[in-house]
Amino acid sequence: MPCFVAQVPLRWTDQDSYRHVNHARAVTLLEEARIDLMFTGSGLSSFAEGLLVAGLAVEYRRQIPYRAGTLRVAMTVRDVRAASFTIDYVLHEGPDADDPVAITAETRMALYDLAAGRPRRVSAAEREYLLRWAAEPAVGAERVS
Repeated sequence: MPCFVAQVPLRWTDQDSYRHVNHARAVTLLEEARIDLMFTGSGLSSFAEGLLVAGLAVEYRRQIPYRAGTLRVAMTVRDVRAASFTIDYVLHEGPDADDPVAITAETRMALYDLAAGRPRRVSAAEREYLLRWAAEPAVGAERVS
């Protein structure tokens, strides 16, 4: 299954008084990975016109102790609909795929027209990009490489 992989830096300020990554900072690390997927990796400027988090679910599997370095975040996309899609995340405790999984999460994303103040449809170029990272091809869709 293809996945988009982002390496997010762990910062001293990400830890809490228990010396592990704070839960709110963990969500910020997922956001940084999502920015890499949606804005840096896509090459599309249209996502910047309005992309909102409509839902968030996070499962903490283990604590992440602070250490200098990066964390691996693997992301896949599913449920690409007319105006929304879901991103699934697997955040590892270190930079490698064999490092233990610390967090699994999902965000439901909604495309939004900020100027008009209403949801907007996924464009053909956006759909093509999103399906590149789909866990399974959508019915009737071919995987884009």
